[in-house]
Amino acid sequence: MRNRIHFCVILFVAAPLWSQGVNPDADLVNRPNTEDRMLTPPVVSGQAYPVAPESQERSNYLRGGVVFTTAYSDNVVLGAATGSPVSDVSYSVWPTLAIDQTTSRLHWGLNYAPGFTFYQHTDSRNEADQNASLDFQYRLSPHVTFAARDSFQKSSNFFNQPDLASAGAVSGGAQGPNQSVIAPLADRLSNFGNVGITYQFSASDMIGGSGTFSILHYPNPTDVPGLFDSSSQAGSGFYSHRVSKIHYVGATYQYQRLMSYPTGSSSETQTQAILFFYTVYPSPRFSLSLFGGPQYSNTVYPPFSSRGWTPAAGASLNWQGHFTAVAASYLHVISGGGGLAGAVKLDSASASLRLQFSRTLSAGLSGNYTNNNVLGALLLNDGHSISATASVQKQIGERLNFQLGYTRLHQNYSNVAVLAGTPDTNRVFASLSYQFSRPLGR
Repeated sequence: MRNRIHFCVILFVAAPLWSQGVNPDADLVNRPNTEDRMLTPPVVSGQAYPVAPESQERSNYLRGGVVFTTAYSDNVVLGAATGSPVSDVSYSVWPTLAIDQTTSRLHWGLNYAPGFTFYQHTDSRNEADQNASLDFQYRLSPHVTFAARDSFQKSSNFFNQPDLASAGAVSGGAQGPNQSVIAPLADRLSNFGNVGITYQFSASDMIGGSGTFSILHYPNPTDVPGLFDSSSQAGSGFYSHRVSKIHYVGATYQYQRLMSYPTGSSSETQTQAILFFYTVYPSPRFSLSLFGGPQYSNTVYPPFSSRGWTPAAGASLNWQGHFTAVAASYLHVISGGGGLAGAVKLDSASASLRLQFSRTLSAGLSGNYTNNNVLGALLLNDGHSISATASVQKQIGERLNFQLGYTRLHQNYSNVAVLAGTPDTNRVFASLSYQFSRPLGR
């Protein structure tokens, strides 16, 4: 398991860098275009909130291009190996391919960006990267919709993505990968996938089910002492009732199997939860969602074990104005450890803001705070992470785009050797992208 990564074509890339052409058919798939079609509440949809203002949303295009990025980081060689962090400048080039198409029944998007990164002084860190994702939604009938999503990343630098400012995705779901524990410079492969189906069987009632999986793999464990491979599988089913045009209530059952692979051992946690949710849609581009309920967990990490009930809860909101997009969420759930020695009780708050000042000038700000308490063992490697990214973006003519940004990361994990010596990372990045595109027929 630890040496196998299932590559299911993918993406996790920069909408603003690759965007053009308006989305005239977006409502046919993503939002109801008739009075009787229901929305899928965020807690069960498994989908991240949009990070672009309404005026930036694009569809029906084929786009290619190249992104050049340079970045200064004060932590490119981890202190666990050298005794102190080392700073360096990196240079990256990313060929890009993006396809997005919407019809009356189908919406699908593919983004792919292989990358090559070179360091000015620490050339042992030179790397080849992969960033990709696939999003597929198909309306099998007027009231049955199938959806599948997959994202994959291969890199030795967690921050090395064509557009980090757009990567701060916020989700309103109760299940998903825990990406709060970050070894800034270490070879890693990650894959997250989700499939689901919904059926609206009456004017105000919907049922559905979904399955998810995730894998985190460190090819060179000696680079990340204190962090380990992990995997998860999950399944859920839900019922949603539309009380009125904008008010939804419902319940979902969720099961998770969360695995971590500490050296010479393994940790397994299985959870079951029944969550009740309420979502309100004051307008087609604004939503507020709340959920809560009991969650049972059974953890085995020899010689430790634990089981019991804990409350699970969360809240999220999303608003897309014509020139502004805001998303925020809070989670209190049992989740995968994201590299820690076992599953965790997770408290996480995330927020993302994007502003479109003019047709050619925009800015973004995203942040996250996460506290992880490992299940099944005392004082093993609990801790917390705080990160934030700010950026500004300028369109130059039709095909050039310039982006400047800053990322700050602080992590407090005293029992994780790879992070304990160098808990802070500061990174300044600048990128110049060239792109060409052509519209796709509908």
